[in-house]
Amino acid sequence: MPQMKLIILDRDGVINQDSDAFIKSPEEWIPIAGSLEAIARLNQAGYTVVVATNQSGIARKLFDMEILNAIHYKMHTAAQHAGASIDAIFYCPHAADSNCDCRKPKPGMIREIALRYDIELKGVPIVGDSLRDLQAGFILGCAPHLVLTGKGETTLAAGGLPPGTQVHHNLTTMVEYLLSHEDD
Repeated sequence: MPQMKLIILDRDGVINQDSDAFIKSPEEWIPIAGSLEAIARLNQAGYTVVVATNQSGIARKLFDMEILNAIHYKMHTAAQHAGASIDAIFYCPHAADSNCDCRKPKPGMIREIALRYDIELKGVPIVGDSLRDLQAGFILGCAPHLVLTGKGETTLAAGGLPPGTQVHHNLTTMVEYLLSHEDD
């Protein structure tokens, strides 16, 4: 039986516009042009799309679970309007200094995804705009993809990307690349 096709996306800076002041309300969640349509293309190609996002704004008391749920409801609704489906959202609510295992670049959240879907992560694409997004999946065998939206340009300029990282202008070009290289 063939393994399911899974892709792991970071949220802020990949699907929606990022903010150094955090995305603290549904009104501040604004999709990056083409990102939801790119997710729809992934769905049409048989991919299960999962989001893995650090949300330390909860620990910092910038917003609460009710607000985070409202932001994710807006994301799901906007995705559906574009013909896209996000299967699940995994998030870390902890602050950077909490020493949890789920906050990227640690692999706990990505490991949880593997357990939930009972999937081997080798070669599963992980897409992010920051080094920690890529590191979290890379150490578990995911294929790293950096997008230059969000913090991507800064991340690329800083260097130190995991070996084999593919760099894309945005999620749309990443999906075009992925779908054109599926049989490689």
